[in-house]
Amino acid sequence: MSKRHSAKYKLDRAMGENLWGRAKSPVNKRSYGPGQHGQRRKSKVSDFGLQLKAKQKLKGYYGNITEKQFAATYAEAARRKGNTSENLIGLLESRLDAIVYRAKFVPTVWAARQFVSHGHVTVNGKKVDIGSYRVKVGDVIEVKEKSRNMALVLEAQQSGERDLPDYLELGDRGFSVRYGRVPELSDVPYPVKMEPNLVVEYYSS
Repeated sequence: MSKRHSAKYKLDRAMGENLWGRAKSPVNKRSYGPGQHGQRRKSKVSDFGLQLKAKQKLKGYYGNITEKQFAATYAEAARRKGNTSENLIGLLESRLDAIVYRAKFVPTVWAARQFVSHGHVTVNGKKVDIGSYRVKVGDVIEVKEKSRNMALVLEAQQSGERDLPDYLELGDRGFSVRYGRVPELSDVPYPVKMEPNLVVEYYSS
C-alpha cells in the first residue's frame, strides 16, 4: 500500500468515519482509531476538541490541502458577504481538483490532485495543472482526449460508489462537466456529516 493511501485510510480511522464512502475503508471493519491505544475507552471531548475534529475532517476530506491553504480558504470565506460556513463549502467545492473528483473523472480525491497536476484536464479548452485553481460558474472542465482511456478514468466512471451532484452538468459522454452553480452545504454529497459551523468557531476562538 502506498504512503498516500495509508495516510488516507489512517485519517478514516482517526476520525472513526468512512470519510469518502469507499468500500475499502478500514472503518467498515474496525471502527476504533489507529495505533496501540486505538481501542481505549473514549473520554468526553471538549468544545475545542469537537471544533478541531470538524476542521480536521473537512480539511482531510479534500486530500492534500495544507493547513496554510485551508486557513487561507477560511479567511477568504470570512471576508465574503453572507454565511461564512456556506462560503467555506462553496470555495472548497470550487477547487478544480474537487470538481474533477465530483465529476467522477478519477476514483479518489487524492488522485484528482495528481490527475490535474499531470496536465490531463482543461478548463474552457485551456490546460490547467493547478489543483487549487478556482473554477467559476459556467466554466467547462474536460478530460483531454488522449487521457480518456486511462485505467484510472475508466475505473472511476464505472464505479457505483458516488453520484454526480446536480450543480455539475455532464457532457461529452461523461468526459466533461459544466460548473452550473456554487453549491450550498446541503447540495454536497458528503458520505459523512460535515460541520463547517464548528470550523468557523475553531478559527474564531
